[in-house]
Amino acid sequence: MIRAFSLYNHFCEKNQNAILKLMNSKKYWLIKSEGDCYSIDDLKKDRQSQWSGVRSYQARNFMRDEMSIGDLALFYHSNSKPSGVYGVAQVISKPHPDTTQFDSKDEHFDPRSSEENPIWMCVNFKFVSKLKHPISLQEIKINPKLEGMLVRRKGDRLSIQPVSQKHFDYLLKINN
Repeated sequence: MIRAFSLYNHFCEKNQNAILKLMNSKKYWLIKSEGDCYSIDDLKKDRQSQWSGVRSYQARNFMRDEMSIGDLALFYHSNSKPSGVYGVAQVISKPHPDTTQFDSKDEHFDPRSSEENPIWMCVNFKFVSKLKHPISLQEIKINPKLEGMLVRRKGDRLSIQPVSQKHFDYLLKINN
């Protein structure tokens, strides 16, 4: 029994760094906003912002269940000329109730939601950088190294999407 305990401790000590790395691993995202509604320039001016008004359960679940402080996001302008990636933002808060759901004067008001039982959650982002030039959706679609990005799929309108670190790093690399 003592030998088994000793082997268990050795295994845990040997793998502690790998376990800690997995627990603290950064995730990467693509967040969409209409450029004329809230752009990367608006985030730069504001320095940080609550990512409010998202009314998709899947996007809400990404913010509530998957995003962590320190995660990085590609800031994507939809319905822009061109639509594409314009900058980088970083998650700076834990998930919290989206305050717009409680405001009856806000276009994102949800009468089913209450402060005791909020439906919609969000995180806050801070500005990290603006790209030297936008990377258009067309460029993303034709680049074979970006195969597998959800934004490439026809009809995928989800406002928050996971992105692999490989794709995230590549997009920043080709922008330099």
